Amino acid sequence: MDIDYRLFEKFGSFIDKDGVFFRVYAPNAKEVSVVGDFNNYEMGKNVLENKNGIWEGFVKGAKKGDTYKYAIVTKDNRIFYKADPFSRLYETPPKSASIIYEFDYKFNDNDWMKKRAKLQDYDMPLSIYEVHLGSWKKGLNYKELALELSKYAKEMNFTHIEIMPVTEYPFDGSWGYQALGYFAPTSRFGKPEEFAEFVDILHQEGVGVIMDWVPSHFVTDGHGLISFDGSALYEYEDPRKGYHPEWGSMIFDYNKRWVRNFLISSAFYFLEKFHIDGIRVDAVASMLYLDYARKDGEWVPNKYGGNENLEAISFLKELNGAVKTEFGDCLMVAEESTAFPGVTKKEGLGFDYKWNMGWMHDTLRYFSKDPIYRQYHHNELTFTFYYGFDERFILPLSHDEVVHMKGSLMTKMPGGHIEKFANIRALFSYMYAHPGKKLLFMGDEIAQFREWDFAGEIDWYLLEDVGNRGVQSLVKDLNYLYKTKKALYKTDNNPNSLEWIDVYNYQNNILSFIRKYEDEEIIIVCNFSNIIQKYRVGANKGEYIEIFNSQDEKYAGSGIKNEGILKAQKIESFGREYSFEITLPQLSVIYLEKKGD
Repeated sequence: MDIDYRLFEKFGSFIDKDGVFFRVYAPNAKEVSVVGDFNNYEMGKNVLENKNGIWEGFVKGAKKGDTYKYAIVTKDNRIFYKADPFSRLYETPPKSASIIYEFDYKFNDNDWMKKRAKLQDYDMPLSIYEVHLGSWKKGLNYKELALELSKYAKEMNFTHIEIMPVTEYPFDGSWGYQALGYFAPTSRFGKPEEFAEFVDILHQEGVGVIMDWVPSHFVTDGHGLISFDGSALYEYEDPRKGYHPEWGSMIFDYNKRWVRNFLISSAFYFLEKFHIDGIRVDAVASMLYLDYARKDGEWVPNKYGGNENLEAISFLKELNGAVKTEFGDCLMVAEESTAFPGVTKKEGLGFDYKWNMGWMHDTLRYFSKDPIYRQYHHNELTFTFYYGFDERFILPLSHDEVVHMKGSLMTKMPGGHIEKFANIRALFSYMYAHPGKKLLFMGDEIAQFREWDFAGEIDWYLLEDVGNRGVQSLVKDLNYLYKTKKALYKTDNNPNSLEWIDVYNYQNNILSFIRKYEDEEIIIVCNFSNIIQKYRVGANKGEYIEIFNSQDEKYAGSGIKNEGILKAQKIESFGREYSFEITLPQLSVIYLEKKGD
């Protein structure tokens, strides 16, 4: 089979004036019929013709909106009723049929599309609001979600939203990560053209849209891809490679040309038809390693005796190469949790960004400690700076950290009510000062106490409390600072953009460093202790002004600030010839900007 990244133009259902043409790939089937509303789901009425494993045929009288499936007779005479892998629309679960559907949507996002390449360049700010559409606010369709989300994301100064998977999926509890329909946005919130309008509205408000996408595994539901034509057409035949023990799902066989074409065509489809701005590839680590979530004896080494899945590595390189060739201004992001080398290198896997899972786990572990014990965990803050420029990183505080009995970010914070709020503000402030792009899961920006519940919605009523409003206001201001201060984003991938001032001050739980770009310089001072401290900041010659303080009264903080101009005196501190003294509120992060000459 040849390389073809636009299979959606050839397979599926295609409406004609007096009927519908169907085409499906099932090379090991004995017979394929299309059954649906147009023939009362009776096998044998509309048998498709086999052309070298591609079954096709025209059904007169079938029409847009009719439901259908393929009745597949296997070589050993079993009968499977399968949804169309290329369906553009499916019935809303728990129903499972495909729907004959075509759509055409005229976008009004020319201004965004013209600017997208520049807006998504590596040296531009990227601040992502991660959203589960079903539980951001309950009961909204695509358009209603777009109108409210675009307004909110814009007000909060996020540059992008990232939506958890919308490729059609059977089970709500999988959050979309157990996909079935790789060419259809879920019908839970509307039709395909309404999803296109969703993206369009966000673009018109200047907000980009990244979507989670799952080429690592697929559901075992009988009407899906599993044993599609009686054989392992999409999955590895050997369960030691083809079955995912952690998620109870099937693993794509990346060695097959058909599977590569199918998956890359899915990516192309969403990028082209829906103007998606980027794809976050889920569970990359599970693709890279044959022994992922497996014990000794439960996996098959590669031909060199190693644990790397060579076919998956090759597929990821092909995927990223194809997308960057065809959609060069779109982002490819890897959710990859290991130290696999070269994830964001052209000579490596070729992604644009990688989630920095190490930063996330280390930082949350540190912040979960009572301040009295943090001195013994100081290295968990500083370690990420040693590898922080090895890849192009996104710093994620994602949905994975607020589910499955992990509690919310707020419940991870130590101390009483006031201390928890101060800690969460300090966490976010430190995150925005740290090199790397940003991602924050919905609900975290309002300091939600309750663990995320996909069946509910964000506890918006919490904004009646001054503490929660303060955190929301802080995130809004951090996003604004991040977007407007070049020192905080321009050189995220350049180690020369960061200078240490005080890195070893573990006994006082203090960390200070400089972020800089050309003539712009911002000193970051973190006091993660629960006491107020006087602190002499090693600095460059000149004058500084406090531009941000996580304990500002407007964030419901203590109100302890450093007013006025702070002029560096010729007093050595931390190996620097000049310095100035400031007051550090407890559990705080302060940004100090150097004034221009």
